[in-house]
Amino acid sequence: MDQNMKQAIVRGETSLGIEFGSTRIKAVLIDYNFETIGSSSYEWENQLIDGYWTYDLNEVINGLQETYRQLKQEVENNYGVTLQKIGSIGCSAMMQGYIALDQAGELLVPFRTWRNATTGTAASELTEKFQFKIPERWSIAHLYQAILNDEEHVANIDYITTLSGYIHWVLTGSKALGLGDASGMFPIDKAAQQYNEDMLKKFDDLIADKGYPWNLKDILPKVYTAGEHTGYLNDAGARLLDPSGNLLAGIPLCPPEGDAGTGMVATNSVRKRTGNISVGTSIFAMFVLEKDLSTVYPEIDIVATPDGSPVGMVLANNCSSDINAWLGLFREFSEAMGLKPDMNQLFSVLFNKALEADADGGGLLSYGYYSGENITGLAKGRPLFVRSPESRFNLANFMRVHLFTAFAALRLGMDILTQKEHVTIDRILAHGGLFKTPLVGQKICAAALNVPVSIMSTAGEGGAWGMAILASYMVNKEQHEGLADYLATKVFNDEEVQEVYPDSADVNGFALFMERYTEGLAIEQAAVDHFVENWKK
Repeated sequence: MDQNMKQAIVRGETSLGIEFGSTRIKAVLIDYNFETIGSSSYEWENQLIDGYWTYDLNEVINGLQETYRQLKQEVENNYGVTLQKIGSIGCSAMMQGYIALDQAGELLVPFRTWRNATTGTAASELTEKFQFKIPERWSIAHLYQAILNDEEHVANIDYITTLSGYIHWVLTGSKALGLGDASGMFPIDKAAQQYNEDMLKKFDDLIADKGYPWNLKDILPKVYTAGEHTGYLNDAGARLLDPSGNLLAGIPLCPPEGDAGTGMVATNSVRKRTGNISVGTSIFAMFVLEKDLSTVYPEIDIVATPDGSPVGMVLANNCSSDINAWLGLFREFSEAMGLKPDMNQLFSVLFNKALEADADGGGLLSYGYYSGENITGLAKGRPLFVRSPESRFNLANFMRVHLFTAFAALRLGMDILTQKEHVTIDRILAHGGLFKTPLVGQKICAAALNVPVSIMSTAGEGGAWGMAILASYMVNKEQHEGLADYLATKVFNDEEVQEVYPDSADVNGFALFMERYTEGLAIEQAAVDHFVENWKK
């Protein structure tokens, strides 16, 4: 047993990060040296209900409690200590979406997640009005679309927030949001590091004839930058998080953040000219910009780091869901053969087959579109695998093409940054489950983006660890110490990095695949048009 860690737990010299991802909720507890003391997770899935992707907020709370319970049990098992004190806590979640609450704090409509592609009209009109890209998943797009739809609940709104902001509110009573997550609710003024006042006024003027009893600024959470205090765990929040009653109230919480912000922190990518890529149900790449882009691009979002630097973000709605579904099919086959496959081994074997494939994937084509895809203009998704009689259909090519397609939509957006805006990308730091199999994900990503791809030893901890780092920064930073310096000199000062450079044959093979991918988008659109969601029996 590590006595230093045990004493850190007893004295509360720890930081806890909790992140609500799209497929699991994860908690990571770290000590003052940023080492992981314990971690836990809870699996969950979104549901398509009445045309909207959503999560039940009751399951949000159940998942929060179960994740904390598992973490608490792991700490007790490993160190013989019951968690009572924690130095600081931070909550993060998948970015944006729409949680609308009334004056009593009750949910007005089911949580509308980032995955919904139902706000196209609102996003387009606001982009034109503001001359600033408003993505479909942003909270303001959801709100304005509800207004355009004349939804009754809008008049009763007292507060709108993101999932991270909601969790923070139920634990502290504070209506707060970190700058990174807030930059996906509404555009940020980079000088003031607050919501853009001119755009707030434009929005209020735009809906003035509706006569709602609120103005926009009053129903949005207050914006905080990394390092600021944003409330304390209150008695009700402590009992909610730990129903056993062991956890003490009064723990300070840092600004709640989105998964993009925690990904930047977890990969030491908050300084200018740095970038990171995060893969999961969705995939996004973020680059801290040295200057403003020359124009508005539909494919590029402008958000912010947790400490307020402007970021160019390319996000594709779909990434690993279809790969996971195919791996599930291979697992079923193995079980039908009387085998008991280990999923880690199954992923490793199949991912490594991709390295034996033809460089272009053998003429195969795949779209892992479980939902609509903003970059390619698809309002809905249909997972699709296509081949011709001449395609070289084997397991290696099959796996390679499914890994290729996970990066394809992202590549289309990144081409704008590199080719039109001449953004220099020295390397990309990557994290996410797709990179757990050594080298394979890195090689495919490097080929797809034609840039060196690096992975840190901490990458497996992901956003929950990044959130714990932000919580630690709040209570442990020195006066006037910036987040970038804190990360560089204290958190990552001796971090090991594995870097993979693009292979020219792989790069050329991916270019051929992309020709098929762009030409074949009409096939995907036809599947959306003609393969209905619910066949009539």
